[in-house]
Amino acid sequence: MATGWAHEGAVQEQIDDTVDEAVARARSQLPKGESLTHCEHCDQPIPEARRQALPGVRLCVACQSALDQDARSAGINRRGSKDSQLR
Repeated sequence: MATGWAHEGAVQEQIDDTVDEAVARARSQLPKGESLTHCEHCDQPIPEARRQALPGVRLCVACQSALDQDARSAGINRRGSKDSQLR
């Protein structure tokens, strides 16, 4: 694959870096410690089954889903535009 001035394997390095960062971000967001009985954000009760399934859980399902949705839109895009590749 032609990459212009990039060295051999640069594209794979970008892919690997993206995957490594996503894994590190996911691991850093795993809950730790004691589970809460009520959600930090909305104060709704967290079901016992959720607390047992995820030790250290701090949010109810609704609040966690909203937080996850916000996090998905904050990713890093390393792909260049077609215009920059043609120059």
